[in-house]
Amino acid sequence: MNDKRPVNLDLKTIKFPVSALASITHRITGIVLFVALPILLWMLDRSLASPESFAELKECLTSPLAKLVLWGILAALLYHLVAGTKHLVMDLGFALTKESGHRATIVALVIAVVLILLAGVWVW
Repeated sequence: MNDKRPVNLDLKTIKFPVSALASITHRITGIVLFVALPILLWMLDRSLASPESFAELKECLTSPLAKLVLWGILAALLYHLVAGTKHLVMDLGFALTKESGHRATIVALVIAVVLILLAGVWVW
């Protein structure tokens, strides 16, 4: 194959469409949720073990670092949920054209940002 097209492998110079960035972010949040699962399971275990361990966990979650980690986990969960719902809607046959897919991505991003900000208000 004698292809003379230029090859650009520098990802910093490529302008990705919003849909591609949203898809990459969806995958990253899935990985974040997988990594956060042991933390969440530990918190569940501590909250159910005894009233004393629940009080200790509650005290632990008052630190700013713990709140930041919890908000990050919630942000990943909310974004992943919204983006996954957009994919399910697309699987039903809606927003399949390039323009409607772009609009659906923008709407999903706006909804995710609003939910993440509300989660931040709730956590802090």
